Amino acid sequence: MMRVTFLGTGAAGGVPLYGCNCPACTRARALPACVRRPCSALIETDTTRVLLDAGLVDLSERFPAGSFDAIVLTHFHPDHVQGLFHLRWGVGKSIPTWAPPDSNGCADLYRNPGLLAFNQAEKFGTFDVGDLRFTALPLIHSKPTFGYAIEGPEGERFAYLTDTIGLPPSTLEWLRRWEVLSLALDCSFPPTDQPTNHNDWNTACALVKQLRPVRTWMTHASHTFDTWLLEQSENVMPEGVLIARDGMAHVLPADFRTAQTSEGAAMAR
Repeated sequence: MMRVTFLGTGAAGGVPLYGCNCPACTRARALPACVRRPCSALIETDTTRVLLDAGLVDLSERFPAGSFDAIVLTHFHPDHVQGLFHLRWGVGKSIPTWAPPDSNGCADLYRNPGLLAFNQAEKFGTFDVGDLRFTALPLIHSKPTFGYAIEGPEGERFAYLTDTIGLPPSTLEWLRRWEVLSLALDCSFPPTDQPTNHNDWNTACALVKQLRPVRTWMTHASHTFDTWLLEQSENVMPEGVLIARDGMAHVLPADFRTAQTSEGAAMAR
């Protein structure tokens, strides 16, 4: 059994965005269920627990010491690592922390890692954490960035691809060979002719068509994307595509070909 929990699903700045009174930000101030915190996820099996990105600033309050077998980072932008700046000064057992090769990292995390035992992931290289296997997939972003293909103990397959604008041909081909999978995909913006640094709706949907996952959760959403969604009818969603929300949790089946998405679609609506 592999369980995925979306701890945060927001782009940098989150929803509501400071000082903004757009429809999405106004709604999020009134409805806590519509708030989007820094993009991150928790991957769990019966014996293993991995934090995927660490942008939540209250990590040390949410999770007691010993909660993680490892932390896996997509990249070193502050909204994906800022929770580590406090967590690292704790006491106790060190936490294996995997990240892309980035000589700059973020601020002084490398010089003063504290509890964090940094390991460098390599392009298309694999590493194991308990009964989970991670493969690092290069993405297209303004800092060295990896997505991760994650295999569970019963053959579950889940790819987490954020932050990116499109996919490098080598990553796209690798994922096609991997075949059946469930996908969390960057979708920061509504449709636009000039997306920057992150997928817009059209780019994300084009990737879904190319990869043909059984189900996809769009994540890393901005307030402009949420405002656009408010203006759309329910049938805007392609089959098998859901909008991730903070706190949503899903148990991934071992056989993705028989996966059912009706419960997730109901939540997304």
